[in-house]
Amino acid sequence: MDAKAIETSGAAGGPQRGQRYRRKRDALLDAATNLINEHGAKATTLQAVSQAVELSTTSVTYYFPRKDVLAAAVFERAIGRLREYVDEAAKEGTPRERVRRLLQLHIDLRAAVIDGSDVPIATLSEVRTLDDAIREPLLEQYVDLFRATRALWGDFPEEAKPLITARTHLLQETIFWMPVWLARFPADEFPRVHRQLFDLFDHGLALPETAWSPIALPPGADGEPVGDEERGAPNFLGVATRLINESGYRGASVTRIVEELQVTKGSFYHHLDAKDDLIAECFRRSFSRMAAVQQAAASAGETQWQHLEAMMAHFMDLQFEGEFPLTRTSALQALPADVRTEVLAKSDQTALRFGNTLVDGAQEGSIRVVNPMIASQTITAMLNSAYDLRKWAATMERETAIRLYASCLTRGMFADPDTILAGE
Repeated sequence: MDAKAIETSGAAGGPQRGQRYRRKRDALLDAATNLINEHGAKATTLQAVSQAVELSTTSVTYYFPRKDVLAAAVFERAIGRLREYVDEAAKEGTPRERVRRLLQLHIDLRAAVIDGSDVPIATLSEVRTLDDAIREPLLEQYVDLFRATRALWGDFPEEAKPLITARTHLLQETIFWMPVWLARFPADEFPRVHRQLFDLFDHGLALPETAWSPIALPPGADGEPVGDEERGAPNFLGVATRLINESGYRGASVTRIVEELQVTKGSFYHHLDAKDDLIAECFRRSFSRMAAVQQAAASAGETQWQHLEAMMAHFMDLQFEGEFPLTRTSALQALPADVRTEVLAKSDQTALRFGNTLVDGAQEGSIRVVNPMIASQTITAMLNSAYDLRKWAATMERETAIRLYASCLTRGMFADPDTILAGE
């Protein structure tokens, strides 16, 4: 009997029995959501969920007979909650009002999670770790969610679709990354955060008269390693990074890595002691490359704006190219605790460099005044998630793809599409 049939039979026993069933089922979903957000979907077991709600594992299987059924229910509920927020925002009259409302709903949710009156939404990046039979229906639901979010911009001509798609992607990635940095603000500052974040989306980073014309950084500015003829450690890093980005931490197995490289597991362990060492090194290398680019960009041009656009263009090119991209932080949930702490610290350092550029740019008058902490975290999310737009980017010239995606932050989410598409 599946979960829906069980719910029906529970409700058939009377209203009170049906209510008890739904309360316990919701409690299990709440517990599983917290565990998935903390440890990842693969590491969340029925036993761990049963302990969290003080039920026996047998009792849990009455509601969810298998772990994958529970995971599917968690993510289906998460997508449903996200869709409810989008539908609520869609009631507003203009694209600006709709996006403003959607951000408000998610910031309000974070406040409710912090004070204990609500539970978070499960992190959807973990969907990619599930088996095909579970993952595919969820991906279809996510596509519907994405289209509903894109519709917040109202009717737009077909030629503007790539730009609106990029704006939608950035909006969603900002929302997904928000829980990581929003908790650093006191809850009474959340209304200010909402105003400043929306101001960033509304007006962008660039001054009105500033054109997008990034200076190309010299080859090797990111220190990208090239594998040797014996398929050394750099090759393992490149393949592992791509697998992490596509399938999450659990999907980047030693077996898959050595199969792609056509080497033996012995060769893998000759270079690395364990998989966790490889994963940690992937993140370290990514942040090292980002720091190298940020340092190289400091010599590009004469203004902080020129430094910023050189960084953004170079990072997006890396992510769109895809051979040795930067490691996606969407894999955070499944990382070992010590590695996760290190990754978050390195991510903050990267964001801090962006923030310093924004502050100096505002002081010299080359960048619009924004909250540097909020803007730097948004830039980080934008560049990190650019990897997911590589198929989108492949449909146009690379420079065009970079310019369109960059415009979401440089010109804002509501700049006239005709102007952006024309490159003005």
